[in-house]
Amino acid sequence: MVTKKIVQEVIETAARRQKAQLCITGAHILDVYNKEWFEADLLVQDGYIAGFAASGQGEAETMVDAGGRYLLPGFIDSHVHIESSHATPEEFSNIVVPCGTTTVVADPHEICNVCGLDGLSYMLEASKNTALQAFFMVPSCVPATAFEHSGAVLKAEDIKEALNHDRILGLGEMMDFPGVVAATDLVLDKIMEAKRLHKVIDGHSPAISGAELDAYASTGILTDHECENEQELHDRIRRGMYVMLREGSACKNVLMLLGGVTARNSRRCIFCTDDRQPKSILTDGHINNNVRIAVQDGLDPIEAICMATINSADCYHLTDRGAIAPGKRADFLLCNDLNEFTMHQVYVKGSLVAEDGIICEASQAGRDNRVSGKMNVKSFSVERLRLSLSSPHVRVIDIIPGGVVTGAGEATVRVENGKWVHDENQDIVKLAVVERHNGTGNVALALLRGYGLQGGAMATSVAHDSHNIIVAGDDDEDMAMAVEHLVSIGGGMVIVKGKKILASFAQQVAGLMSYEPGSVIAKQLDNLHHIAQDALHIGKKIDPFMTLCFMSLPVIPAYKLTDMGLFDVRSFSFVPLELNK
Repeated sequence: MVTKKIVQEVIETAARRQKAQLCITGAHILDVYNKEWFEADLLVQDGYIAGFAASGQGEAETMVDAGGRYLLPGFIDSHVHIESSHATPEEFSNIVVPCGTTTVVADPHEICNVCGLDGLSYMLEASKNTALQAFFMVPSCVPATAFEHSGAVLKAEDIKEALNHDRILGLGEMMDFPGVVAATDLVLDKIMEAKRLHKVIDGHSPAISGAELDAYASTGILTDHECENEQELHDRIRRGMYVMLREGSACKNVLMLLGGVTARNSRRCIFCTDDRQPKSILTDGHINNNVRIAVQDGLDPIEAICMATINSADCYHLTDRGAIAPGKRADFLLCNDLNEFTMHQVYVKGSLVAEDGIICEASQAGRDNRVSGKMNVKSFSVERLRLSLSSPHVRVIDIIPGGVVTGAGEATVRVENGKWVHDENQDIVKLAVVERHNGTGNVALALLRGYGLQGGAMATSVAHDSHNIIVAGDDDEDMAMAVEHLVSIGGGMVIVKGKKILASFAQQVAGLMSYEPGSVIAKQLDNLHHIAQDALHIGKKIDPFMTLCFMSLPVIPAYKLTDMGLFDVRSFSFVPLELNK
């Protein structure tokens, strides 16, 4: 919070009546307002930018020579699920801040689907003192749809108080786009709570257009990160929305949308990661990776940087950041070059927090019982995994490599004694979702094609968005062992083959996140990835667990599996597994 005393101190420094605390000299400074570079000495007082002195003329208690580097505003991730990094908020800060990300707008609907508002409270508390400033959106869809069981149900009256928090910027991605278009009370009541407080409403509107898009945008939903092509980008900008160019670990949209970004509409374009794992962050970066990809594909560096800074700040009404200007927070970067976008130094409120890819003072994760032990599985046994069929003609979920959209397939499978039997000549395996929140005993079964799995099972408690246990395999006993092992370790990921645990990774925070450092998480996931490919023969073009965890997401077409059954997202209805029913 800015006090009167701080404002006075900044004024005194800006007017040159007192020496600044910090001066950065020898940098090319980006002016995001005029979209141009200029040379000056940057003056910082009490964590805020006081102004500019002529090059080489600035005076301060601490002088820093930028050595001709580029001084940029701190990058902003406009939409991220921290939980998808499998790291706690503290560790997430430790790995993204050295990349130049100083602010994120996080949607905690993953942990809220498991723990309800306790999950939101945990995320706020865990991120309170990190170098990264994390703002949050109150999840709008817990559960994502009414067609699955989650650990909580958040209605308008439940989120009302949370929306008043000073680090809550608005209502999270509205995934129930059919509910919005149909003007259902359950959806509109939440939207009206955000509108009452003049807060931002995030969108999620894959493949909708025309009248439906008009209806969706008419509610004041401001953003969308689900555009697949340039036309969808233009359509949403025309309706007053901001379009997020996403570069996650699974969904990569920057290059496919970049051709639609022009000098005329770029101010409505912003960057996000959505879901990004530690290996991707540690290897390729965070929002600086979005900027790098855009620039290397031909976008002007200034335009790309504006999309990572001021555009996002404007979208979320973060008026104290996003630019290098007097009165703004001194969140800035000393960037080595305008091609790779690696950072020499990162400053947050005028303090050096990362240097040459290393966090200066790592945040330590605290334990919280509110988000532990979330594995309430009842009435489960291997018998629950037997798939009864009266006909061999079935619907199958077809994997489409490179994304989370699936196909609506059909197949003729092998049936013996009224049960599905794996056919080694078909790339079809069994998929099951086991409810883990309320002890309902629900186990739903389907068939998955294109996964490549042979001779074993894989399971995870990270299964978007309700995060029940999802398991795939060609052997019921292996599948059952995988489920039972996850329950015993408090959630995570596991690979089973021949009735033996080949590898597992415990994620004790709501079954979604680990207390391990980012580098350890990356190695654990990499090990699981290689074992899945080498021992279970998962296809090389498929990320084994990332693909699996999205097979239960009932808001992305076409077929998905929830704990209640096979779901057709196109019609927003359950469909029978057998085609003749």
